Amino acid sequence: MAAQPKVVIIGAGIVGCALSDELTARGWTDVTVLEQGPLFATGGSTSHAPGLVFQTNGSKTMTEFARYTGEKYSSLTLDGQWCFKRVGGLEVATSPERLAEIRRRHGWLTSWGVDSRLLSPEESAALHPLLDPERILGGFHIPSDGLAKAVRAGEAQARLAMARGARFHGHHTVTGIETTGDRVSAVITDQGPFAADIVVSCAGFWGPRIGRMVGQEVPLVPLAHQYARTTPLPRLKGLNDERTEASLPILRNQDAGLYYRELVDRIGIGSYAHRPMPVSLDDVAHPRDAAMPSSLEFTEADFEGAWADSLALLPSLADAKIEEGFNGIFSFTPDGMPLMGESPEVQGFWLAEAVWVTHSAGVARAMAEWLVHGRPRTDVHECDINRFEEVQLAPSYVHERSCQNFVEVYDILHPLQPIEAPRSLRVSPFHARQEALGAVFLEGGGWERPHWYEANASLPEVALVPGRNAWASRYWSPIAGAEALVTRERVALYDMTPLKRLEVTGPEALAFLQLLTSNQLDKPVGSVTYTLLLDEAGGIRSDLTVARLETERFQVGANGNLDLDWLRRHLPADGSVQVRDITAGTCCLGVWGPLARDLVQPLTDTDFSHQGFGYFKAKRACLGEVPVTAMRLSYVGELGWELYTTADLGARLWDTLWEAGQELGIIAAGRSAFNSLRLEKGYRSWGHDMTTEHNPYEAGVGFAVRRTKPHFTGKPALEGIGEDTVGRRLVPLVIQDQQSVVMGHEPVYAAGRPAGYVTSAAYGYTIGAPIAYAWLPAEHAAPGTPVEIEYFGARVPAVTAAEPLLDPEMSRIRR
Repeated sequence: MAAQPKVVIIGAGIVGCALSDELTARGWTDVTVLEQGPLFATGGSTSHAPGLVFQTNGSKTMTEFARYTGEKYSSLTLDGQWCFKRVGGLEVATSPERLAEIRRRHGWLTSWGVDSRLLSPEESAALHPLLDPERILGGFHIPSDGLAKAVRAGEAQARLAMARGARFHGHHTVTGIETTGDRVSAVITDQGPFAADIVVSCAGFWGPRIGRMVGQEVPLVPLAHQYARTTPLPRLKGLNDERTEASLPILRNQDAGLYYRELVDRIGIGSYAHRPMPVSLDDVAHPRDAAMPSSLEFTEADFEGAWADSLALLPSLADAKIEEGFNGIFSFTPDGMPLMGESPEVQGFWLAEAVWVTHSAGVARAMAEWLVHGRPRTDVHECDINRFEEVQLAPSYVHERSCQNFVEVYDILHPLQPIEAPRSLRVSPFHARQEALGAVFLEGGGWERPHWYEANASLPEVALVPGRNAWASRYWSPIAGAEALVTRERVALYDMTPLKRLEVTGPEALAFLQLLTSNQLDKPVGSVTYTLLLDEAGGIRSDLTVARLETERFQVGANGNLDLDWLRRHLPADGSVQVRDITAGTCCLGVWGPLARDLVQPLTDTDFSHQGFGYFKAKRACLGEVPVTAMRLSYVGELGWELYTTADLGARLWDTLWEAGQELGIIAAGRSAFNSLRLEKGYRSWGHDMTTEHNPYEAGVGFAVRRTKPHFTGKPALEGIGEDTVGRRLVPLVIQDQQSVVMGHEPVYAAGRPAGYVTSAAYGYTIGAPIAYAWLPAEHAAPGTPVEIEYFGARVPAVTAAEPLLDPEMSRIRR
């Protein structure tokens, strides 16, 4: 039996305690937890947390984390005292916009399998008698939400871990982390060293300080959040005692940025309705110098609006006043998600940071599974520390985005809503040309991405584009529909520069990629292959296009920084393979449409005929004076090429194609049209349509698996699995109502019951109907099955269809 690794967890807040329990429960008992403060009221965020565990989230992963947290803490007690009470959660709407939003949120929970219901004002007030039903338009009740006693739950888990052999040391301040080579080897404290094979930072808002000890950026900002307690309320007298503490649902008035919980006969009020209050770690006291260093002085002026809104919603508060309050520090990140995973800088250094009590046990379970078994059962790509691009780690970016996420924590955010600042960080070489055409830019990964062009407003095809509902009309224009139609009819330019491009080189490059990917890459130079990155359990980590440009040089079209990190982690130690991110120094234009060959062939001596340049092939060529790598690929289902060149030649490439295309009716088209076209062809988007929670056969990409390959990661896990054996499928739905363009994450009902959820959606301008892709049980996935999609509380009829919805013979691409 292999020796257990020595694990040192930094931080005995609720995350560190939960992780110690989850690790020791899986047999890793050589666990040491170091805490700079006392055990277990450490003085960090856990010590002052109000303990709300609410499951509603647009992220399936975050809902699962919260669900498990409530489930686990419900089973815990500490010296006969409860650690979690399922008092339920109640969100109320005080505006028509919020009323629509809580209907959307009800759809999320239905998608993720959590019971909830929509309420009238009167039903809401019956659940929470302090509410004035005249002040609200409706409510949203989640019976399984509740309250956690954070310090108590932490200690209960720590005791379980200690019973299995874990060791906890309070008043041990970490002063350094030793490394041997590129691995952690010890944690140094003011009380002495602790040998370590694995170090997990669960230090909360102190995380950036720990990260700096190994050169790891921890992109979070400590921010103060206001919390106040009232004097006793006569309406609550006798309802609870010190042991029961609370019986009414946790209440959230997100229109006002407020939440409420009972504290025996008082009410605790938390507010996000104030200016961001970032805190410098240099200004936070050490726990030896302050009983509660994470609790700062209450700024009464910032709470005045919150108190007025509270009196309006809960008139009984007029019989009370604010007895005490504080500004409590906790962590925010640039995208509002936790920071989980292993550092790319130092092996064995892991993070579980920016985790609220709400998700603590779920994150801990995922981390323990990741460490012990190599992968968490829940997809965590949204939380992986390696998800960020380098520009997103700049201190000013982290600060600005984290503060804005505090402001937006209760806001109604559209799925396409871009960040407001900082903008224009990453622009392609075509940016000036796009601005001249009136590009409407949204943002992703720091990139400015045209979604449509106002220059196309005069296209006659605009008149053919149907309208859509108000929500789907945000960050959309009928011009996008015209761009899609013109792509199908003539030819269009698409800026594909933001897509991650990696170069893999070296004498063992082929062997390296063969081992990591599912498809056969041992093909002649000039071949391009669609393939998958699988994990050991056969889950889809990513999908790639791999072009063999030379015997020992491959260009990989990837989905993001997580792919780069995965490849780098698996590089052979002998230096026989190199992986390089070439995205910034290169650019790409997609040239697609039935006239694409008419556009490019006159510009080059290279044969671009169907016979001379087959589908999924790559060639070097010169278009005018611009050398390009041309790949005959099409993510939109039309004839065409991806044209790559260096960034310095990008503007010339655009101009060359644009000038030559005028007589063909060329247009520039944006990502809105692109998304519609790809769904008509059934092309998957990793991270939306499929993740590590899905295998290739469920996701409909089993064609990218070559079982005849001797070895590749995930192959053993796929044994016995095939198209005919899967229990669920990703399938296209055609929606009957022309106006009902859904956006993703909506629940799908089959035979009147919730059965799955939407992943991607768009209007199909060529087929003339809204499209949604959804996960459904295999018994409901056969083409022609009637289903319903819940959209803002209403049921929208749809029908499953065979895919692809457009051109199943592939004649448009292979002409």
